[in-house]
Formats: sequence, structure tokens, C-alpha cells
Amino acid sequence: MAKRTVSLLLLLLYGACVTTAAQVCRMLSHPVLPLLSDERDINIGAVFSLHRNVLLNIHPFSSEPEPTNCISLNLREFKFAQTLIFAIEEINNSTQLLPGVTLGYKIYDACGSVSQTVLSSMALMNGYEETLHDESCSKPPFVHAIVGESSSSPTIGMASLVGPFSIPVVSHFATCACLSDRKRFPSFFRTIPSDYYQSKALAQLVKHFGWTWVGTVRSRNDYGNNGIAAFEKMAEQEGICIEYSEAIIRTDPQEQLLKTLEVIKKATARVVLAFISFGDFVPFLKLIAQENITGLQWVGSESWITSRIIAETKEYSFLTGTVGFAVANAKLDGLREFLVTVHPDQEPKNELLKEFWETVFQCSLRNTGSGTRVCTGSEHLTELQNEYTDVSELRIASKVYTAVYAIAHALHNLINDVKSATNISKGDLPTPLKVLEYIKDVSFTVKTGENLFFDASGDPVAKYDLVNWQPAEDGSLQFKLVGVYDSSLPSETLLQVDQENMVWAENSRQVPVSVCSESCPPGTRKAVQKRRPVCCYDCIPCADGEISNETDSSDCFPCDLEYWSNENKDTCVLKIIEFLSYTEIMGIVLSICSFIGLLLTSMISFVFYLHKETPIVRANNSELSFLLLFSLTLCFLCSLTFIGRPTEWSCMLRHTAFGITFSLT
Repeated sequence: MAKRTVSLLLLLLYGACVTTAAQVCRMLSHPVLPLLSDERDINIGAVFSLHRNVLLNIHPFSSEPEPTNCISLNLREFKFAQTLIFAIEEINNSTQLLPGVTLGYKIYDACGSVSQTVLSSMALMNGYEETLHDESCSKPPFVHAIVGESSSSPTIGMASLVGPFSIPVVSHFATCACLSDRKRFPSFFRTIPSDYYQSKALAQLVKHFGWTWVGTVRSRNDYGNNGIAAFEKMAEQEGICIEYSEAIIRTDPQEQLLKTLEVIKKATARVVLAFISFGDFVPFLKLIAQENITGLQWVGSESWITSRIIAETKEYSFLTGTVGFAVANAKLDGLREFLVTVHPDQEPKNELLKEFWETVFQCSLRNTGSGTRVCTGSEHLTELQNEYTDVSELRIASKVYTAVYAIAHALHNLINDVKSATNISKGDLPTPLKVLEYIKDVSFTVKTGENLFFDASGDPVAKYDLVNWQPAEDGSLQFKLVGVYDSSLPSETLLQVDQENMVWAENSRQVPVSVCSESCPPGTRKAVQKRRPVCCYDCIPCADGEISNETDSSDCFPCDLEYWSNENKDTCVLKIIEFLSYTEIMGIVLSICSFIGLLLTSMISFVFYLHKETPIVRANNSELSFLLLFSLTLCFLCSLTFIGRPTEWSCMLRHTAFGITFSLT
């Protein structure tokens, strides 16, 4: 699909060729120009969503479409762009890195659109000349590497396009695990960990707090779909069940978002994992606030978990106690001083700087007479405290900084190797392909203290901060560091949590419970409910003679022969031996009866012996009579073996004697 889209765009942009004395191609559409640029010896391209949305126009297909207009300036992305310029100027002023070589930049606006990202990428490869000659194809690309984009879906389009041309793409915020596929994206790198590690960390976090019954809400794009797919796979391995999995996107109608809210309200899971991009989450949060849905424990992804815009909005106080992983924070000395020096007078013809100034100061540089306050130009950014000037949370901005330095170190190593070579040919000069080869092996430490190197998939080592949203005095929410996740540590210490200092939903200090069925106590076993996930079960008591001595046991185990289950069915105890004693009344009565029977039988036997020659005794078959009387004697004696404490020999004797004597009688 991506290849088909790229092919169509190539056809639209460069399909008009005119056969003249020299082959000349003209672009069918307007050239895409960078919003910020400064060409130097070696140039780095960048693509940021400097505006949030594209203004959609209805094209009548009867005339050439107008250039795409983007609306709603994104201060965070503008800050990323200025951070890139800050890093480049810092490198240009350095005597240690790339001495004698200056870096330039070309920054394009993706407007949060995949198609605009692709157009910007093509412009970075081919330039923006309206007329192309045969010689144009032999020119190297305009840039040696590209930084961007902030979202996964646009980055996939860009990496798919420039990958075949071996132009390195280093992203600071595209976290989709799919981008680690070296066959699809051979030139892609990133300075932020892959969502594979975040999903794994989230699954371990949910398991750590005993939440086995959760709901998920994701963005309906590559970021959300791939992130939740990885989480569900990890969750299954950890014994966690998903009650529902909903998908949203910022363009969904309100009715669709309300349906998702109904699913959440009717669900029994009290923990909701929101693997959503920032732009998709804000409209959803507004509806949650309107519906007054509280009492849920939110778990966030790194896309919004450190968003001050959300945390400082008092209507979103229901997010108190939210937990989630964010990339490690960093401090960039000198960045704030650089950010506040931005002014439209630096480039009077630059419309982006004018728009930025008008946005942050809520004024107009043009006297339109619409009642909007006119900017004087003497306003000071140092007096503002907003998303742009705030440098307390540079988690993502620092990744832009690191991306620039990764490219610079690759260029530095490449140029040093070229200089040390005895024979320098044209093919040894810095090209995107050479930069790609060298960037794979970079390893350096940024001034923030981060040691950066890429693995075989182009990913850095995954390290996250565990962030907890806790109430501040002014009613807003603040970020509290309560743990870390480091993929380089042993498995038993990957996740470290300071649970004592955490706050949960509704400002509670108790860890919320989110399970489908309560734990089965010892003495019972789990029986999975029909047509329900394995986390939903009934607790069945163990049968007599069987026990389970663990919580949530899946089976009961029989006791040994000498043992029996206790009343709670959680321990095997020695069987109680009950027997008929000679001291008991029943034992005494039976003993007396036995002896009386023995005495009567013996007396009859003695009388028979005295008169054995008489006709009566002889007529009754004396031998048989004596045998029967002897057997009756044994029968009366046999009953005595069933009285008294049983032993192994007495048990064997009583059954044997009983069988033999009654057989004889």
C-alpha cells in the first residue's frame, strides 16, 4: 500500500516531461518549501508536524489544486525544530566535533499528515526546483540524513520512501515496533526505545500490582495498533486478561467516542490502559470530563504521560493517580536561553516565525482591524511560561538533540576516515550511503549523560522512568518519579517501583483492585467459567481427602494413605485411629458373649467326647460334629481379634481368621 502511494505521488509530481532539444521535466504541482532552512557545507533534513492539522479543501478536478494549508501551530513540535537548530549551532561552534565543517538544515512541516510527510521527504531528496534536467538525476540528495517524524504512521511512510535510496532517517519519537524491521526499513534509526520494550514494561507493571482484568483503548493507527498488539501478547504470558479493546482516532464523530465511553462504563475492569497518541487522546478526555467518569485507574503510554497540557487542565483531575512509562528526563544547558531568542525580526519574510509570535502572545503582526491586539515586537518570550518555554520536561526534545548528534558523530567519523586515506576518490566523499554505514557503528555520550548506540535493528537501549500523576497545591497534577525500567538489567531487576510514595485513582493510597474473579483461597481450586477468559473462574472446594495449600490453585491434590484432609481442606493430617476397647461397655459385653459362647461350645464338646460311643453320637457323625464344634470355638475366639488397638499383625489375623473359621462352619 505504501509503495503504491509513493508511486502515485511520484507520478503526480514529476510526470510531466516535455521532449525538446534537451530532456526537461516540470513539476505538475507547486514545490514544497522548507519552513526553516539554513544551507551549509553538509545539510540535515527534518520533518516535524509544526501544525496539528491540514485544512481540507474540496477539489473540483477542473483546475490545478491549491497548495495544502496547515492550521493550528503545534508549540511542542516548534520546540523540537528549535532544539534541532540549537544542536546544529552547538556543533558548528564546537572545535571537537566536525572541525572545519558546518552543518545546515532544512525543516519541513508534515502537518500531522502522512501524505504531507511523504511530500516533504521527496523534497528533501530531490530539492524544490520547478524544472529538472538530465543532470538533476546525477546530483546527490539535498540532505545526508533526515530527523523525524514524531508519529509512527508518517515515519513509516517516510522511511519506506527514502529507504531504497539509503538516506538515514533518525526519529526522536516514532516508537512503533514495526519500524525495527530491517527488511522494510533498512535506513531507519531512532533515539527513543521501541514500543516492544514499552509494551513489555507495561505488562510487567500491570502484573506487579496484581491487575489481571484490564481494558485497553488505543489509537487507530500504527502506533496504537502495534503497541496494543505487543501488550496483549506480553499480557497473555503474564496471565493478564483483556476485558475490552477499543480504538479511537481524533477524526471520529462524537457518537463513536460515546460508544467507546459506554463500553468503559459498563465494564467491570477498573484499570484502563490508554495506548493513545496525544492528539487522539485530548478529544476523548473532553468527553470523559463531560460524562463525569471517575474512579478508574489510568495507565498511560509515553505519548501523553508527560503532557503538561493535560496535567495542568483542572477538568482532567480524574486522571489523578495515573501511572505510565516515559523516556528518561534530561537537562540541556543553554536551550532555554536559545528558545527565548527566537524573534520574527530574525527572518522578516518567514511566515512561520510570525505565526509563532502571534500564537504565543495572542496578537497580530498585521493591523487587520478585527479587534485583535496588534503585536509591538517588543514582547519578551522570557516572560512566558508555556509548553514552548518550559524546559523542565525535555524527555522528547532531548531525543531530537541526540538524533542530531548521532548524525554529526557519523559524519565526523566518516570525514576523519576519508582524510586519513591516501587516495581520495569521488566515491569516498560523504554521501548518504556512507553516512548510513557509519551511523550504524556510532557510540558516544551526550552531554545529558546518555550513552547512545544502536543495535542491529536501529534501536537504542530501552530505559524508562515510571511516572505517577499526583495532585499539586494549585489543583493541577504534577509528575512524580516512582520507579525505573531498564532493559539492560537482569530480568529480576528490570522493574523497580517505589510503591510507598505512589498515589492512586481518586487520590487513594490503596492499590486499586481490578480482577474478574476474587482469588481462590487455600482449600479450593479454580474452575474456569464457560465462554469467559481464563481470569474469570469459580472457586470449588476440594473433595474429602484432597487439599490445596496455595492461593488460586488450579487443582486439588490427594493426601497420603495415612493422612486425611483437615476441615479447611488446606492441610493433610494424620488419620484418627478409632477402635473397640476392652474397657468400653460394648467391648466388655462382646467379650463376655464371646467367652460364654466359647464356654458352651467347649462344654458340649466335652459331653460329646464322654458319650462318643453312644448310638446317638455315632448316628450324628461324631467326626463332623467335633469339626463343627471346633469351628464354632474358633468363631467365638475370632471376635476377640476385633477388640483392642489394631496393629499390622492383628489386622492381618482378623481378616484371615474370620474367613477361615466361617468357611469351616
